[in-house]
Amino acid sequence: MEEDAVSLQSAGAALPAVLQTLRRSIRRAAEKSPLASGGKGSKVTAGDAPDTRPSASPNPNLARFGDSLLKRGASIRRSLKFSNKKDKACRQEAPDSVSEGPAEERKEQKAEKEEEEEEVEVEVETEEEMEEAYMLPVLPHTPLSVMQINKLIEMEVLEEAHLNLLALRLEFQQERARCGKYSPMELSKKEKDLNLLYGELRNKLNAIVRDSNSLPSRNKALLVPVARIIQEEERRAAEPGGLAGSWMEAWREAVGEGVRLKVASVHLERREDSVSWLAVHLGLLGKAIVEDLQSVKRELRWSYPPSFQVFSTYVRSYHRAAGRHVKTLGLKTTELKDLHALLDWIVNRYKSERIMGSPCLQPDMRGESAALQLEDGLLTQLRDKFCCTVKEDMRSSLERVIGLEHEDFWRDSRSPEEEDDLLNAAFHMDIWTMVNGTVKFSGLIDAELKQRVTGCCLLELREFPKRFEEEFQCHCSSLRPKPLWTEYQISYINSFSALQQHMDDYRDACPDQLDGFRQEAARLIGRFSRALEDQFKDDVQPLLRRMMTRKWLTNDEDFDHLRCRTELLTQHCALMRPPHNQHLVGRLHYHVVKEFIGQLMKNNYSCKNRKHEKAARKMRLQWRELSDQFQNMKSTHEWLYAVGGDLSDVLGQKNQEDIKNHLQPLVEHYPDFSRKHLVAVLSFRGLLRGRERQLILQSHAQLKKKVGVASDLSRVLFADMPVTVNTDFLSNLPSSCLRRLLPGH
Repeated sequence: MEEDAVSLQSAGAALPAVLQTLRRSIRRAAEKSPLASGGKGSKVTAGDAPDTRPSASPNPNLARFGDSLLKRGASIRRSLKFSNKKDKACRQEAPDSVSEGPAEERKEQKAEKEEEEEEVEVEVETEEEMEEAYMLPVLPHTPLSVMQINKLIEMEVLEEAHLNLLALRLEFQQERARCGKYSPMELSKKEKDLNLLYGELRNKLNAIVRDSNSLPSRNKALLVPVARIIQEEERRAAEPGGLAGSWMEAWREAVGEGVRLKVASVHLERREDSVSWLAVHLGLLGKAIVEDLQSVKRELRWSYPPSFQVFSTYVRSYHRAAGRHVKTLGLKTTELKDLHALLDWIVNRYKSERIMGSPCLQPDMRGESAALQLEDGLLTQLRDKFCCTVKEDMRSSLERVIGLEHEDFWRDSRSPEEEDDLLNAAFHMDIWTMVNGTVKFSGLIDAELKQRVTGCCLLELREFPKRFEEEFQCHCSSLRPKPLWTEYQISYINSFSALQQHMDDYRDACPDQLDGFRQEAARLIGRFSRALEDQFKDDVQPLLRRMMTRKWLTNDEDFDHLRCRTELLTQHCALMRPPHNQHLVGRLHYHVVKEFIGQLMKNNYSCKNRKHEKAARKMRLQWRELSDQFQNMKSTHEWLYAVGGDLSDVLGQKNQEDIKNHLQPLVEHYPDFSRKHLVAVLSFRGLLRGRERQLILQSHAQLKKKVGVASDLSRVLFADMPVTVNTDFLSNLPSSCLRRLLPGH
């Protein structure tokens, strides 16, 4: 009876006024009962001294009075929809009991039913937590035996077991006080029994708390006595005979253990069975956490007083349990997609509206931290592992790029493909897609990881040009100097140039790593360009050496080959991406001009019998053809176009005295045209000596003084042309001049 009275009193704050009035009448009736003089329970609040009074013997009249109060309380609970399973069972058994009971009882039950139908049904949408204060029932005068108390604990009759345990503890304290320092063996045995019983009670409480949210229908009704036992034991912690350690802390540990088991029970497939094993598991884990906390918020918390802070305790327990769980998952995770799923769950999803920020957990979560509780350095370790995996995947992907290039082109000597009229190797798009996808993928977690991943990709990409070149040389060196070799080099110049442009998107994020890659790619492009340049030079060098010779004057075969080879260069440069084609054309334009004009400086031939006019005409015609070819290739060295015409004017003058009048354009266009170069040109024309020759040289010297030194050092042509000294004129010198050349003069 007292237990039901206490439960009615606890719920009174939440019930309407009619129930409170009835509770007061019940209390007044209880105070007038025979129990009032012998064994009334005490209301316990924080700081109250424990009740040590034993109970009086049972009274039959009191039992009948209690039955009446219980029936009335059950009626009130049903009308307010606070019925429990026991009430439902009573309602289900009501027809049988009515048929079997006496007529007076049936009449009473019928009256109660009519009264219930007349009462206004009150809807209570929001429950409230238990009151902090509670009424401690009276301790038994003589406690049950140890075996009986243990049996009650096993049967989960917790309140009665605890009251008998308190009574046994009171006996122990009284006997200890009587014995003083000299404790008999029986007292030691009783203390040992107390420890064993308290240990069993704590284990039982821990088991109930641990399973309270997994088996709510079984354990929810037991949580009220669990909470009161914990409160009472915390209040009696300083008294002898109790169990060491905090009961409240043991309760928190039990909550944490239950949460850990709940987390561990979430379905986890094997990696071998599903590619999405971790993503699916984390989704289920988040769902289980939300459902569990929602159950705590909706049902479980009302079985505890406010001081237990039930919802906060469960939230913190999930922070710890989930933190330990993701550490275990991190040790098993090796693939990039799984590491991404784990990091995304930790950094974003756990505190998002999907889990801890879920609207169904509000407003209780407003004062709680939504962050996962991780071990120090765990997040950094997972980030490092993610970045290392990115580098490993990038390295293997780049190796596959080289392997595919070998399978698709090198192995069968297939020509590269054309795209937008340019030779192209498509791997630059594959690499850009791979890097861009990886960077964006990591950016879904946070900006810090995105920047680190960008740097990792660029660091791995830095080694790719050199590795690619090694494999290309290994598989394709036998193709030299076939046209296919040239096509491959042009396509790779284009592809690595495009790859540089793609990677420029990451300059703001990782400028140093980008510069490292660009330098390696530029070196590779430079080596391929120099290879094309050297190949052209090797092809035309024998042809250029035979310019300005006797054979050249009478035969066009060498120049025709030179023109054809230059035309092939035009075709190749048209397939190359700017600006690399312009750089190559500029260098080869300069080379052809220097070598073509340079043959005049080698004194290989001297025109006689007015052959200089024919040589000048031929030189002008061929020069125009070469200039047209380089103009078609859009050479940026426009300053080289005039040299052939200027020299042709000097060589083609019929009268020697007119030569000095045509030197000015040559000297102005090319200030590095020196006296020795003019001497070589005059020798090719056939003007080896004489007064007119001296006048021409004097006129050149005057023009040089007037023009001055070349200001633009980038426009140097004749300074790079060696001049071969002609020693034939020494035989025509007087002996007096030769004598001065001897040693001692």
